[in-house]
Amino acid sequence: MPSILFVCTANICRSPIAMALLRNMLEEKQIDGDWRVESAGTWGLDGEPPAAGSQAVMKGIGIDIDDHRARRVDHDLLKSYDLILTMENGHKEALCMEFPTFSDRIYMLSEMAGEKKDIEDPYGGVYSGYEQAAEEIQNYLDLGFETIIRLATQSDNQNPEIIS
Repeated sequence: MPSILFVCTANICRSPIAMALLRNMLEEKQIDGDWRVESAGTWGLDGEPPAAGSQAVMKGIGIDIDDHRARRVDHDLLKSYDLILTMENGHKEALCMEFPTFSDRIYMLSEMAGEKKDIEDPYGGVYSGYEQAAEEIQNYLDLGFETIIRLATQSDNQNPEIIS
């Protein structure tokens, strides 16, 4: 089963939005196969609910993320994903340094659309910041959808005998 992990800082704003948006896209586009799309954070408190702004923005487009709970990235989590997409270059660099075994699976979300641009963290800001982050994430998912699908389905991690 192809698997994608979105990573941001605390796993309460951007990565849960990205996770929910991609799940929605896979369903709407009726992409074949069982897909696992989750999210995590490089730093944060396990079990925290999504930020209120993230919940509100997603509810505004008919997607409920209220049940999401934050979790922190670790080796065991990363090894079970085919593709790891970060919101910022700093996340990518940190993950590649701490978990070099998985560096060939780690990209910035914007790289899927041929760019290298951070998606700003809206945490603690105004509602429009959450809207802007969600719009940017959706844009990168739209532009990079084919690349995301290709990278997730061609991964060596698809073969359970190869998982380290």
